[in-house]
Amino acid sequence: MTVEDFKEYVKTRKALNSTEIHRFMDEMSDEARRVTFALNSAYHTPDEVRAFLSELFGYRVPDSFRVFPPFYTDFGKNIKVGEEVFINACCHFQDHGGVDIGDGCQIGHNVVFATLNHGLEPADRKSTYPAPIKLGRNVWVGSNSTILSGVTIGDNAVVAAGAVVTKDVPANAIVGGVPAKFIKWIDG
Repeated sequence: MTVEDFKEYVKTRKALNSTEIHRFMDEMSDEARRVTFALNSAYHTPDEVRAFLSELFGYRVPDSFRVFPPFYTDFGKNIKVGEEVFINACCHFQDHGGVDIGDGCQIGHNVVFATLNHGLEPADRKSTYPAPIKLGRNVWVGSNSTILSGVTIGDNAVVAAGAVVTKDVPANAIVGGVPAKFIKWIDG
């Protein structure tokens, strides 16, 4: 299985439960840990951080992309970032299902993006199901928030600190709470 084969498969949102898929996911997780351990083990200049993330993501990240390590991911190859994106320290991206971050997004400390979910029924609990997370342009995700699989957050939206986002967020909305609920519209 190749990275591209895997990315195409996860777009179907079918269970990730075959021996071939599990073997591939284990290999990719080993590679992601190798890179993130190196990234997170010492101080690195912003250019060095971007070099690590380019290796981890599998493409050259934008020069305007900034990350304050430590940064954690268990796959890495299904993260897309736009221009002028900032990710603060201690974020965890479970990106098997895909994470797409639009231009100008700001991600606070300790944010979790979880693109896999387990089957609800006990007999299906070991199966995982992928679904992408997509952030539009200029989204601000507050510290300690969790964004769950399949969620799309519209342009200019704000996710309040500590929120757990289980449903799509419209553009120009502020949401907060557990589970996140609409708070108000952003004027302007």
